[in-house]
Amino acid sequence: MATPTVDKFLSEIARLMREKNGTAMLDFLCYEPPWPPLYNQMISELRQTYPVFQQAGLERKCTETLPAEEEGEGGGSFTSFISFLSKYFAFIRDVDVSQLLETHDRLKALLGHASIVLSASTGLIILPIVISLSRTLSRLAIGLDKRPDLVANLTSREATAGGGEASERVTLAEGSANLIREAFKKCASERSGNISGLDGEGKPEGRRIGIYLMANLCLKLFFHCKKLRSAEQIFAMIYQQSPPLSLYPAAQRTTFLYYLGRYHFANNHFYRAQLALQAAYDQCHRQATRQRRLILIYLIASNMILGRFPKAHTYQRPEARDLREKFEPLCHAIAKGDIESFRRLTDINHPSASWFLHWRILLQITNRCEVLVWRSLARKTFLISGNLGDAANKKAPTLDLDDVLIVATLLEKRALGIEPKNNTANDSEHRQSEGRTHTNSIFIFPPTPADTPPAKEDEDELPDGYIDPDLLDFVDPPGPDLPTSETVESTIASLVDQDLLHGFISHGQRRFAITGAKNASPLQVGFPNVWATITSKMDEEVPGWVKEGQQSGGGTTMHLSGARPVGA
Repeated sequence: MATPTVDKFLSEIARLMREKNGTAMLDFLCYEPPWPPLYNQMISELRQTYPVFQQAGLERKCTETLPAEEEGEGGGSFTSFISFLSKYFAFIRDVDVSQLLETHDRLKALLGHASIVLSASTGLIILPIVISLSRTLSRLAIGLDKRPDLVANLTSREATAGGGEASERVTLAEGSANLIREAFKKCASERSGNISGLDGEGKPEGRRIGIYLMANLCLKLFFHCKKLRSAEQIFAMIYQQSPPLSLYPAAQRTTFLYYLGRYHFANNHFYRAQLALQAAYDQCHRQATRQRRLILIYLIASNMILGRFPKAHTYQRPEARDLREKFEPLCHAIAKGDIESFRRLTDINHPSASWFLHWRILLQITNRCEVLVWRSLARKTFLISGNLGDAANKKAPTLDLDDVLIVATLLEKRALGIEPKNNTANDSEHRQSEGRTHTNSIFIFPPTPADTPPAKEDEDELPDGYIDPDLLDFVDPPGPDLPTSETVESTIASLVDQDLLHGFISHGQRRFAITGAKNASPLQVGFPNVWATITSKMDEEVPGWVKEGQQSGGGTTMHLSGARPVGA
């Protein structure tokens, strides 16, 4: 049966291959409904002349239109492209978009064939198609991952990790990301052209054009399914083989730096995260409010941990809507050294906890910012009861650690709900209901009134005198784990070791002495600025971020155990 529409379509594809016009070819290869009228006619011809069992005939049809003598100047073969083209025809002939899971599998198979073509001499021509297919696949994979009712029966999607010793289920989104990663590797491993990967105008050439586009799609999926180890491979390969990030469009730069910042944040490298996120925020278009908000959430969290809090005008920006009520109370608690409020605000039962957990920043803020709370507490205590010393008699300003212990114990008791702010019963009840549920609150039992008779045990359920054998040697817990002299002393020593306090501890006198305050304020010398202290120890290198003038692979580990002396 004649197929005039298919024949015309193939002749146009052959012309575009000879012209090496990948952008125009992407416009021709439509794969998302609704189909234009001409494509509906072509699909009808395919179903009538080349049904499912005639796939070999369809491939022969493609081969006749793309003969061997037109295979190109570089000597590359069109064989892989012909195979991809026949799979494309099969895709538009058989796809049923109402069956999302089946559509995902077909689209994934089509992208797999396109990735094979990407490594051939025709790879640059098909690169726009690979990028477009990857975008569609990532959207569909994330959409399906949010529909557990559709993927619950996918028991066959299993991958064995650790040589068969352990088994880890590969989710649908992760499987799609792994396929897109293969296409990314082919872009990053481009070896044609200049060794630097740049053309005569200083722009990326060849398949390197798609490095960050493909990387961003992979990172989107890996972060969605919480596979940071897989994301690390993307950053490592880019750091080794990519041209500088600044040579790529702003949208690609911003997206990549956002994911790089999140990766370093998740790995507790907060200064690196701050550098990447700040660059992403500065380069993000002002009208992209949603993207700027995503970046700003992690940027504020990173800066908080580093001791730098948002200014008032930051909260007035469109992308910062509702962020003040989330972050500002925490900033106030840290600056005041208010352990009680900090415990309450970071409690898992606090109304804002679900929001912080959604963005995966609660644990980092809880654990890392507590150090800053103790520093502020020591500073406030010094303002109240500290000894300013006497420079003439060479007496250093000091802080009594027992004073810090008294204040810390009071605040911890309030956080536990066992120390009211005043003598009113209502305030005590209010504090106990709203205060943070401390870990040790399970050891706090309400007092039993003297006139309360002992509880009677049901003999059928609990025999008289019975004690579980596992609990024979059990000792009742002594009560809540409140701060002690040792914990306060070790905390202050830790702050000194981190250079967040400047001085030394006199263990015999149990005092913290500030040194170097002869001609300066004890507050400025003894309690240095947190941000300045931390950043003074850091460098500007961010692993994964290739900058101008930096050769790819900078900052990698060099093993010099077998190196010989110079001149040997």
